Amino acid sequence: PISDIKEMQNRTMAANYTESFLGGWDAVSKMKKPLIAAVNGYALGGGCEVAMMCDIIYAGEKARFGQPEITIGTIPGAGGTQRLTHAIGKSRAMEMNLTGVPITAQEAASYGLVSKVFPADQLVAEAVKTADKIASHSKIIVQMAKEATNAAYEMSLQEGLRTEKRLFYTSFATNDRKEGMTAFVEKRAPNWSDS
Repeated sequence: PISDIKEMQNRTMAANYTESFLGGWDAVSKMKKPLIAAVNGYALGGGCEVAMMCDIIYAGEKARFGQPEITIGTIPGAGGTQRLTHAIGKSRAMEMNLTGVPITAQEAASYGLVSKVFPADQLVAEAVKTADKIASHSKIIVQMAKEATNAAYEMSLQEGLRTEKRLFYTSFATNDRKEGMTAFVEKRAPNWSDS
């Protein structure tokens, strides 16, 4: 929004650097709890960057995603050049970052930026339904799955595979792994203890 631009208008490089301006935003991507972004409207600049820090992005059919920083004489500063490139590839990220032109929800889905597009009036309910499904699983195992999946995004393939294997082995030290497999064999629903 214009208020954000007014706040940044007179900032200096020295202040940005010494104060780690926008540095705290990374806390969103480091949360152990899975985060679902439900974007219904414009996610431009920082809004798009915050959405990309989430684990799953759902969009309303009229949502727009973009990195328009180029149009005001700067570049994205909270992941718009890095996360966007990882999510949609170099050419599409370059197009968005160098033109400042936003993309539609349908384009975002076809590019792999968002998981699904829903009618606006169903968006939040669908996000809650997915959150409920995730919450029905063992919290500790969900956190391990999130960590392993993020490893693919942040590491080389071999490093990621080692992380996945380590977390897979670690899951065998949990009560919930034993409960889950026992419940499966006994053909009953598991009773998670989140331990």
